[in-house]
Amino acid sequence: MAWCLAATGLFALLTGWRLAIPSIPYFDEVHYLPAAREILSLFTEGQGAYLNREHPLLAKELMALGIGLFGDNPLGWRVMGWLCGVLAFFAAVRAMWHGSADRFATLAFAVLLATGFHLFIHARIAMLDMVMVTGLAVAAWQFAGACAQPETGRRRLALTGIAIGAALGAKWNAIPLAMVPGITFFIARAFAGRRRLFLSRRGAPVPGITLIEAFVWLGIVPLAIYALTFAPGYWLSEYLHPSPVAEKGLIGFHEEIFALQSQLMTPHRYMSTWPQWVLNLRGIWYLYEAVDGAQRGVLLIGNPLTMLLGLPALLWCLAAGAVRRDWTRLGAVIGYAVSLGLWLIAPKPVQFYYHYFVPHFFLLAALALACSDLRRLPKGAWLAWAIPAASVAMFAWFFPIIAALPLKSVNSFVTWTWLAGWQ
Repeated sequence: MAWCLAATGLFALLTGWRLAIPSIPYFDEVHYLPAAREILSLFTEGQGAYLNREHPLLAKELMALGIGLFGDNPLGWRVMGWLCGVLAFFAAVRAMWHGSADRFATLAFAVLLATGFHLFIHARIAMLDMVMVTGLAVAAWQFAGACAQPETGRRRLALTGIAIGAALGAKWNAIPLAMVPGITFFIARAFAGRRRLFLSRRGAPVPGITLIEAFVWLGIVPLAIYALTFAPGYWLSEYLHPSPVAEKGLIGFHEEIFALQSQLMTPHRYMSTWPQWVLNLRGIWYLYEAVDGAQRGVLLIGNPLTMLLGLPALLWCLAAGAVRRDWTRLGAVIGYAVSLGLWLIAPKPVQFYYHYFVPHFFLLAALALACSDLRRLPKGAWLAWAIPAASVAMFAWFFPIIAALPLKSVNSFVTWTWLAGWQ
């Protein structure tokens, strides 16, 4: 715990440094901040427009809270996303610890995650994805903790359900992984061979909890929390009354959300496909312009080293997990496949690299576990240490172009755009 807290503190300092730069809204902040301001207006002035209706409300509600606490300025816009990023980091690392009980793998994962680019960049921008990912990370932490420490199972499963509901309340991309804890519980209990499948308290994954109770925590509670996140929507309108949620009902309003989610058809210069994400071939410039007295840029790509090393690590975890019946290693592979598989079937023809944000957590988890296995080999220990160290070095090299540091000229991007798809 001490090491995890220390790593989280360092990550908080790293991501919080110069959080208010750039001082202008950039990338998708221009879509979400107006919606957040309207939510704040609802509570301060008694009225507000329902903007950005294609996404649920929770992330924008948190942005509104940040603006209410710190003002309508860059710090207010981004502070809640930063807090969520720090919590996501801690939760993911603790999930690794509860799942593996492997100190080296846990600390290697902390280093790889902090230097993997995705989490660092998204903890510093007001986007919905950071809130969604935080909910999923907390759910993974609590569910892994419930399995590892059954005496805390009831409390942890309840927190798992709350976190899943929060993730769904931020963005629908959480749906595939939101179902994994419940399905996992059902399959594990079914294979435990209990005659009273639904009422037995014995057997994996959490002894002492019946399948019926697990359904409450992992099925009913998430839906209830998700529904609660829409509460302000009953008073928000789009310059017309009544509110679209009040007019159509919560269930009926979801038809409109789905229609809006599916309507993006126009090709975009930064659109990409999942094979490009896997191979780290196509990035997105969140920012590249003269602002705050200098040329600055924020390029979303994955760490060029670990994004590629993670691929054979996934294959290793699949093989080793199957042979050893190691559910942590198999879980990293399953989580990666489920979160990436969504984008193979999603009805959104225009997709972007930031959709790889969730799969990259599992990719780096697999790499950390593979490093732990390397460390046990007579001649592999040096490599187990070298991979996290090299990830830090790569992060340091790219830091100016992912942290919006001042650049020398408008053409400075060529220093880091090694591939055409990064330009």
